[in-house]
Amino acid sequence: MAVAHDFELTALDGGPLPLAAFAGKVLLIVNTASRCGFTPQYAELEWLWRAYRAQGLVVLGCPCDQFGGQEPGDAGAIATFCRRDYGVSFPMSAKLKVNGPGADPLWRWLQREQRGALGIAAIKWNFSKFLVGREGRVLSRHAPSTRPAALEDRLRAALA
Repeated sequence: MAVAHDFELTALDGGPLPLAAFAGKVLLIVNTASRCGFTPQYAELEWLWRAYRAQGLVVLGCPCDQFGGQEPGDAGAIATFCRRDYGVSFPMSAKLKVNGPGADPLWRWLQREQRGALGIAAIKWNFSKFLVGREGRVLSRHAPSTRPAALEDRLRAALA
């Protein structure tokens, strides 16, 4: 049975981003976009990363342009925006797809592991969130409207 650590992404800088490097850590995996109504969530994601990374949290941002063309930039533009506007220092993947035939294998797996509202597997919008435990299994899935700070109790429990 697959776990999150079995997957590898491409990092925003073009290098490899093997999730095996995060084995034993709690992951908060989020599909992100720079021009979305939920984009200000970057601030809370960065806050969680800074507050809990010493305890083993890894926030992983995955830019995606599948929802309203809200992530139109290339890797350089995405990186600059995230650093400049939100001080993002957590790991980010290269832009990827989360739905459809071209969906990244990690995101296909996440959807199979934890369905959303009404049992629907597909990602509905930017800033969908998956909390993955230290063993690499999905613990919970959260809607784009769920603010990252609202997950703090769940994160602390997963880190304990």
